[in-house]
Amino acid sequence: MSSSLDSSPVWHPYAHLKTQQPAPKVVGGEGPSFQLESGETLLDATCSWWCMIHGYRHPRLVSAIQQQADTLCHVMLGGLTHAPADRLARELVRITPKGLNHVFFSDSGSVGMEVAMKMAIQFHQLRGRSGKHRMLSLMKAYHGDTAGCMAVCDPEEGMHSLFAGYLPRHHFAPAPEAPFDADPEAVAADLAALRNVLERHHQEIAALLVEPLLQAAGGLNMTSPHYLRGARELCDEFDVLLIFDEVATGFGRTGRMFAADHADVTPDMMVLSKGLTGGYLGHAATLATTRVHDTFVGDSPEHAFMHGPTFMGNPLACAVALESLAVFEEEDYLGRIALLSDVLRQELLEDTRLTEHPEVADVRVLGATAVIETHGAAALDGVADWAREQGIWLRPIGRWLYTMPAYVTSEAQIRQITEVMKGWFR
Repeated sequence: MSSSLDSSPVWHPYAHLKTQQPAPKVVGGEGPSFQLESGETLLDATCSWWCMIHGYRHPRLVSAIQQQADTLCHVMLGGLTHAPADRLARELVRITPKGLNHVFFSDSGSVGMEVAMKMAIQFHQLRGRSGKHRMLSLMKAYHGDTAGCMAVCDPEEGMHSLFAGYLPRHHFAPAPEAPFDADPEAVAADLAALRNVLERHHQEIAALLVEPLLQAAGGLNMTSPHYLRGARELCDEFDVLLIFDEVATGFGRTGRMFAADHADVTPDMMVLSKGLTGGYLGHAATLATTRVHDTFVGDSPEHAFMHGPTFMGNPLACAVALESLAVFEEEDYLGRIALLSDVLRQELLEDTRLTEHPEVADVRVLGATAVIETHGAAALDGVADWAREQGIWLRPIGRWLYTMPAYVTSEAQIRQITEVMKGWFR
């Protein structure tokens, strides 16, 4: 399994440079699979970090980029605008929870979260509440790798403890423990723990950050819609903004268009990326309510929001995002996701050889996401190489072996993925 990139100067992410293996070179893709220079075709069980929801080389998305490139590839959004940005903003307002009426574009999920955190602090400053300058995050959270985002990731099990001395200090509440299908009584303890932190520190908390229903890179923790409803009420009670990080959960991953839809909750801000463009170009959006937006309307220099990523509102990214959304709605992707979810549940949750395996701590499924949690990361040593030999691209996160497939993955292909996931434990 050699690669022409053996001597490449590319510095790969999350890699231990002394022990990393040569990276396979991808030369093309089609549907849910990609092809390697070696001639192998691998079924992508991760859809490239959860963003390639339409799979590779989707003709409509490729055409949208080509057509837009023939007109306008890029122009600054500072002092200017263009039709793709305006159309995309209107579409995002249409499909997101009612009340999110204003859209600030950026170029990645991490930056979108940085935007939301800055907006939250400035919102309170403009209201004369300058003491509210810290965030409240959850244990098991992951919000990105930029400095501000690292500071609100899980400080114990997260990957950024090395930078603790460099990062600002924020507050953390326990991760919710009640599962997705828990009743309100079972969620009460989680909300009591959240209330406890807010009662003690709300005077300095600007916003609560939540990955709704699915804490993704922090361990694929799946939580209850009742927690989101309770969090909304607590934020209102303590004058704290509620920010939903839907970078991973947005655009169908949990079975609804947005995780917020399961709870019928509107956050004060919502951050979108990954599936926003179907993974074809980097782009992000931070949506805000009119209450948040209109607080920035005023005469002082402090009323301007001083943030402006160079590639925010990039016309190519906006054009492909619009086409991605059109394909999603016209081809009933929510129906596809429901079918994928049914197969994942059948293949993983109903297989007692898997659920009762001594190395397996838990198996859970939500929408088009499934995870096998082991008791320790050592149980998954070698699984990626072994899966590749079976024609599947899998990359575990620590002790979690998961799949977040493209929505164009067929039922038969989902069974291929789950068979390999289960096969590792046999």
